[in-house]
Amino acid sequence: MAMAVHIRRIFVTAGLVVFLAASLGCPAGFAAEPKRVMLLHSFGQGFKPWSEYAKAIRVELERQSPWPLDITEHSLVTARSPDEDPEVPFVEYLRALSAKRLPDIIVSIGAPAAAFVQRHRQQLFAATPMVLMAVDQRRVQYSDLTANDTAVAVRINYLSAFENILQVLPDTKDVLVVVGTSPIEKFWKEAIGKEVEPLANRIKLSWTDELSFEALLKQASALPPHTAIFWELMIVDAAGVVHEGDTPLTRLHAVANAPIFSYDESFFGSGVVGGPLLLVADSSQQAAAVAVRILGGEKPGEIRAPPVQFASPMFDWREMQRWGVSEGRLPPGSKILFRGPTAWEQYHAYILAVTAAILIQAALIIWLLYEHRRRRVAEVEARHRMSELAHMNRRATVGELSASLAHELNQPLGSILTNAETAELIANSPSPDMAEIKEIMADIKRDDLRAAEIIRRLRNILKKAPSETRDLDLNEVVREVFDFLAVQAGARGVALSNVPAQQMLQVHGDRIQVQQVILNLILNGMEAMADAPAGQRKIIGRLAQLDEAFAEISIYDFGSGISSADLEKVFDPFFTTKMEGMGMGLSIARTIVEAHGGRIWAENHAAGGAVFRLTLPLAKRVHEGA
Repeated sequence: MAMAVHIRRIFVTAGLVVFLAASLGCPAGFAAEPKRVMLLHSFGQGFKPWSEYAKAIRVELERQSPWPLDITEHSLVTARSPDEDPEVPFVEYLRALSAKRLPDIIVSIGAPAAAFVQRHRQQLFAATPMVLMAVDQRRVQYSDLTANDTAVAVRINYLSAFENILQVLPDTKDVLVVVGTSPIEKFWKEAIGKEVEPLANRIKLSWTDELSFEALLKQASALPPHTAIFWELMIVDAAGVVHEGDTPLTRLHAVANAPIFSYDESFFGSGVVGGPLLLVADSSQQAAAVAVRILGGEKPGEIRAPPVQFASPMFDWREMQRWGVSEGRLPPGSKILFRGPTAWEQYHAYILAVTAAILIQAALIIWLLYEHRRRRVAEVEARHRMSELAHMNRRATVGELSASLAHELNQPLGSILTNAETAELIANSPSPDMAEIKEIMADIKRDDLRAAEIIRRLRNILKKAPSETRDLDLNEVVREVFDFLAVQAGARGVALSNVPAQQMLQVHGDRIQVQQVILNLILNGMEAMADAPAGQRKIIGRLAQLDEAFAEISIYDFGSGISSADLEKVFDPFFTTKMEGMGMGLSIARTIVEAHGGRIWAENHAAGGAVFRLTLPLAKRVHEGA
């Protein structure tokens, strides 16, 4: 039983091998032989555009063929000349190569190769199928095709190609047609001239077949305005020099002062503006498909392939930019290649990052502006409240000084009254002494000015007005406060002494507010010395320039000093050591000083008592900072 199963498996496997071999068209047990394909070039393997068609057909044959392929390539160099005598050695060469086995199919690339095979078909390849590709249908002798021939032709629509030039560059008046002297180039010169005749009233054609390539380059570099160049072929120039590959078009593009046009995709991307083009892929795919059908057993003469037409227009963005071709003038459905990446495509990550940074920065700026405005409003408000408190503090201070102020006013007013009564008596006497009356009148005037000055100082202290900053002489500001408090100090038995700075100290600030600080400090010092012996009660004020930026005011008293625990608290709101004090005087003083850009603090000095020091920025520094 096991042996029978084993034998049955062997037969099944052998049957499968035979089936697969038969399906591949080869004897059982043998690998399929490769199909032999001969590619015949018209000029040589490096000549455009046919070299591009040859590369593409090889790729397509390998891709579409179910069989392995043996592809050989040969070049018909005799197509460069009208003399057919050199073909004889080439015929003998091909005959020797094919002596043992003919190719299974021949694919000719270009019209010269197709004409060569047809001329020597009986000598070389009488029964070998042939596909003609990359040849214009006008170059195909359809009446000479045998049952073993078929053509995958192209249709070069020169009229459409030249109309494309006029569409994208409507000011064009002249077209220089690049064409050489080989037989095929002469054929196309005549064909182009005939086909473009309908445009004779719009453009004038000139030709390069009588120029060496060097002369052509010289002419192309100095073409008149409104000229275009049409690249047909440049295989052999008038000097007999053969040109192949990309070199001729590359050199022309480097020197030409006019845009270059062509109809074949092989030249696109090498300096050609663009337009409706014959695509290499269209011809190679169709030709490979026909060749595979023939290798599969179909008869060539029964295969009728339509000619390959121009595809949708394609344009080179770089050449459009160089020659000022507007995108709006391109034919409908045009494709634009080689377009440089947009700033967004190339730098989108950076753009997003920068945009995000800008948005964040903008949001931060808006927030800062809002905070600045809110802070300024809070400061318009804080200063207003501080001004109100300061005004209340001044009124309270003046209330405390009312007795001494009344006494100070009574002195000049009493003197005025006494002098007025005396003057009246002298004036009523039989012989009034006018000299004495004049002296009395001078005394009255002096006392009146003294009373007016007292009232002026009082009004300045009491007046309620918006803060007004200006440049101030700090020596004068402090002196006025000491003069104002002289009577009050005398009533309390306090000796006032003011030591001004040797130089002028100019600060920028509100005169009334600065004087209020000095006033509060002196009055506090007087109260601190209420219990001190009469001979020790003194207040000393000193002014000095602290450094290049600040002036310093020091107010010394000789009372009991300030406890170390209270030194840091004396400027806090509502902190006071007085029985009836509200604790706002020093707090207001600190607010005023800090608003002026300065600093205030308290110390105990070695001689006993306290010293209050405050600094204010000099006006020069304030202006430079602004």
